[in-house]
Amino acid sequence: MLRSMYSGISGLKANQIKLDVIGNNIANVGTTAFKTQRVRFQDMLSQNLRQATGPGTNQGGTNPSQVGLGTQVSGIDTTMSQGHLQPTGNDFDFLVDGNGYFVVGKGATGDDAGVTLGENHSIETEGDDGEDGSFELSFTRDGSFTLDEYGQLVNSDGLRIMGYAIEGSEITYDENGKPQISEAADVNSEELKANEEKLVPLCIPDEIAGQKVKSFSVGRDGIIKASLADNRTVAVGQIAMATFKNPAGLSKEGKNLNTATANSGQPVFRSGIGAEENNNEKGFGNIVQGALESANVDLAEQFTEMIVASRAFQANGKIISTGDEILQDLVNLKR
Repeated sequence: MLRSMYSGISGLKANQIKLDVIGNNIANVGTTAFKTQRVRFQDMLSQNLRQATGPGTNQGGTNPSQVGLGTQVSGIDTTMSQGHLQPTGNDFDFLVDGNGYFVVGKGATGDDAGVTLGENHSIETEGDDGEDGSFELSFTRDGSFTLDEYGQLVNSDGLRIMGYAIEGSEITYDENGKPQISEAADVNSEELKANEEKLVPLCIPDEIAGQKVKSFSVGRDGIIKASLADNRTVAVGQIAMATFKNPAGLSKEGKNLNTATANSGQPVFRSGIGAEENNNEKGFGNIVQGALESANVDLAEQFTEMIVASRAFQANGKIISTGDEILQDLVNLKR
């Protein structure tokens, strides 16, 4: 059979994958914080018809003669640029303006539950399945959160939002697993400090220290501030953020969630308020309340790439049909 036919087949397969990726990008143009992807091609093994020769006394050198055997997908990259800010007016919508991911966890709660952190703001110990203690962590740029019946801050799939407890505003749980805050630290205190030793699920209960919660707000540093019935404003926790050495190496798990891989590196978490040593908060973006990050899909670019991939697919199909015509002519030589 002709080599060109198999080259055409490889071109069909590669451009089909490119069309698959483009279709996924366009389908997610309205997905919160979606990161667009692109496909890269590379040539496959080439067959040598003649080896290269070096120059000699009586004759010059010659280049190799090679026939390529087609193309293949060399990689599918994720573009990590930030999408546009999209105001929503919803107090439970949050956007990361800059570097960083929200941290969400799945697991049993309790007074001792949480993810232990080391001195360098990284996970201190991990289980065999990538779990720490009873929590399995995922990372997301989608900040569309809500409160459940217990006042826990959760995402659309019920995963709890992780963060730091504030010293003086410790989160405890009753016998039914409902979180409560019996004491609260004044938000204007000069000694306001987060407990950076552990990541815990955050909550905004109906009552704090016996006082009804009238409203709440979240600052750029992630501090959750609650306004109480006695006109005090207290800090009930700080939303955690994580970053990676290679964010493009994260694994997409669906539902706007990502998990760490061998090439993304382990997560490094933002310093809590009041941190005196190893403060890394300048390497993270700010949290904006009442807004979401839109997808970074450029429709003009995607439609242009779709035209290119479609024409490339057609051209490779022509290679196969032309090869078929040549084989038919060869068969017809014998009448």
